[in-house]
Amino acid sequence: MMNNSSLAPLLQRFFTQRLMQQREVSQHTIFSYRDTFRLLLQFIRQRLHKHPSQLAFQDVDAPLVAAFLDDLEKRRGVTARTRNLRLTAIRSFFQYAAYEEPACSAQIQRVLAIPSKRFTRALVHYLTRPEVDALLAAPDRNSWSGRRDHALILVAVQTGLRLSEVTGLERHDVVLGTGSHVRVVGKGRKERCTPLTKQTRAVLKAWLQELPGADRQPVFPNARGGRLSSHGVQYILTKHAVAASKQCSSLLQKRVTPHVLRHYLPLLTMSGSARGLQRHGNLANRRRRPRDIVPRL
Repeated sequence: MMNNSSLAPLLQRFFTQRLMQQREVSQHTIFSYRDTFRLLLQFIRQRLHKHPSQLAFQDVDAPLVAAFLDDLEKRRGVTARTRNLRLTAIRSFFQYAAYEEPACSAQIQRVLAIPSKRFTRALVHYLTRPEVDALLAAPDRNSWSGRRDHALILVAVQTGLRLSEVTGLERHDVVLGTGSHVRVVGKGRKERCTPLTKQTRAVLKAWLQELPGADRQPVFPNARGGRLSSHGVQYILTKHAVAASKQCSSLLQKRVTPHVLRHYLPLLTMSGSARGLQRHGNLANRRRRPRDIVPRL
């Protein structure tokens, strides 16, 4: 008869050894996986009436994982995309367990065979120039939080940075001299520099003069001086979008998110390119192939 292996030490080694030491995944991946297993352990406690410290690895089988995924969709109302994200974290753990618990290979194989759910990829909307102008005008710049919100929205719109990159910006990442830019380490641990316009540079320069001088100080802190959370940024955008909709009613039909702000920059680039082609005509470009003159996203 097979001896049951405790789940807790295996799960701890998965986070500390596999994810953090061997793979050196990003902090955001750690947080995402942590949230997945926090939800899974809560579900198992309700289903099996066992505390996490009492669980054996053999308790977490394919029917239990499938029931957990169904519960996420039915009771919590998550999307298929979020369901698949949770399944990815569980698969990663079981792939690690395949080497640590070879006696449970059949159980592991059944969990890894759980399919991802197909879903329709919704079209991501974008903001027009009047909508962006109204959104930038919404924060009250007579207050500290209003000046922070205005600078945050302006940087997000002009640079096209991801949410994690905006909230992770620190003072030493902002260069305001010649060739002003922000430096970020983004998805895939790729480092890149994004140039700043004159307007953005001026706003950031004025804003940074209000912050403490430490290099590790977040550029956009919360009220306690720490980094803004993703929920905090979404709250800020929602609040100012509601206020801006009084001046630009089309905002009522759109959900303004950090990802939606990223789509404004390529739209502006394409619009500028189109105006340039109209202004100069197509005569000079007749010998060029169409793919050379049409901007791509």
